[in-house]
Amino acid sequence: MDRAAELGHGGLRRVLAVLCVTEVTSWGVLYYAFPVLAPTLSRDTGWSTGAVTGAFSAGLVTSALVGIPVGRALDRWGPRWIMTAASVVGVPAVAGIALARSYPAFLGAWLLAGVAMAGTLYPPAFAALTRWWGPRRVTALTALTLLAGLSSTVFAPLTATLLGHLGWRDTYLVLAGVLLVVTVPAHLIGLRGPWPDAPAPADGVQADPGPIARSRPFVLVTIAIGLGAFTAFAVVVNQVPLLLERGLSTGTAAWALGLGGLGQVLGRLGYGRLTALPARGRSVLVLGALGATTLLLGVLPGPVPLLVALAMLTGAARGIFTLLQATAVSDRWGAAHYGRLSGILSAPAMTATAISPWAGAALAGPLGGYPELFVLLAAAGGVAALLAVGTRVASGTFAR
Repeated sequence: MDRAAELGHGGLRRVLAVLCVTEVTSWGVLYYAFPVLAPTLSRDTGWSTGAVTGAFSAGLVTSALVGIPVGRALDRWGPRWIMTAASVVGVPAVAGIALARSYPAFLGAWLLAGVAMAGTLYPPAFAALTRWWGPRRVTALTALTLLAGLSSTVFAPLTATLLGHLGWRDTYLVLAGVLLVVTVPAHLIGLRGPWPDAPAPADGVQADPGPIARSRPFVLVTIAIGLGAFTAFAVVVNQVPLLLERGLSTGTAAWALGLGGLGQVLGRLGYGRLTALPARGRSVLVLGALGATTLLLGVLPGPVPLLVALAMLTGAARGIFTLLQATAVSDRWGAAHYGRLSGILSAPAMTATAISPWAGAALAGPLGGYPELFVLLAAAGGVAALLAVGTRVASGTFAR
């Protein structure tokens, strides 16, 4: 029996709408508030910027590790209770960040926040939509990432406004309240409904996901996605310093970064057309574009309009990459074991996301500057594209 049909069109739209709201909120509170508050936090506590950022990165690494068993649980039980519980965990975690008076307490709060991230950010939401929406998953995933992409647009200025009036501790307490009021009831009530049985594995695809996870195509796509994530997030964090070295003002560099976000949205809008390509070819194209646009930013000194245009193109490649990651498993092996396989695939990508904020800055000096750093990041994207050549599944319906 198709239990997804019991959810109905109204239920599918409800699930999508709920996840759009909760992803914007979860990303905003657990991720995007930090870069706004970190400088003030460091100055107020006396903890170094590296130590503060290290705690945040430790939370992301925790999310990557916890995401593997979370993915297995999602396959079995669905997202309702898992995402609700993770939202509940997020509330004391964020409150703990706000109230921490010692660095060990601050670090512990971020480790707890990492557990919350594992059950609230993209991977569980992608798993939910992939199973519930079935063949129409690309439409739902595109809509989700388009709206969730506005998280920084909403929460960065909101956090800055709260900081100006309340200070960083009270700002985090307010954000903990937002997480409690918005995400906990939304996940508990909005994700109700029958969890569809796992679809039968496609012809030629193993019923046991273990051999898939150890197969050459899966290992290669996991490494490729990890390298792509490192490139994409390191570019975001280090783009403003690069443009400042090119002679742009801080304001112009900030505008370029913002327009990169617009490019990200436009890129995701066009992803549906790329689904006509086989999964392997699409992966090579998207990762190659990510590397190429990064290289152009690294080697071209100007003029300013060209650099701004390249920032938008890099943003477009980054936006498409998010959807590439969301569909990498289902396009090759179907949705039967999406949660477990996606959890494994996402772990290196989340770890790469965690280390990219400080790795870029740490490498720029020894390499001679940010242009040289971007050439190195482009090389990582190029290697990812080459690895993607080997991600074709040899047999079955999803042999693409």
